[in-house]
Amino acid sequence: MKIAYVFATDMAATYKLATMILPQIEQGTHGVDVVGMFFFDDNLYPLRKGDPIGERLARIAAEKNILLMMCDQCAIKRNLAVGELHQCGTGEVTPKDVVEGVHVGCFPQLYSALAPANPDQVITL
Repeated sequence: MKIAYVFATDMAATYKLATMILPQIEQGTHGVDVVGMFFFDDNLYPLRKGDPIGERLARIAAEKNILLMMCDQCAIKRNLAVGELHQCGTGEVTPKDVVEGVHVGCFPQLYSALAPANPDQVITL
């Protein structure tokens, strides 16, 4: 089964991802193929360059071809992307000072990026 995660609630990335999901993916015990992760609000902070969670996530994402994408509006507001708010959803916003392989976008970009992976389920945490 192919799964995509959306990290939308407080501490979803620093708790659920960092202490449960990521270790299981690293150990090969998660039980599903994770094809994508989309990050909202303060869940973006672990994706900053040099953050231990983000660096681990970037390594495993590159190894297992997992899409990592941040909400463009959230990223601009947290100085983790280059662009203007009026560009959100257009695909013109670019990531800044984040771990390798992170993309920035809104739902149109997320849908396009996940389409080839054809996830069976999307889970919001």
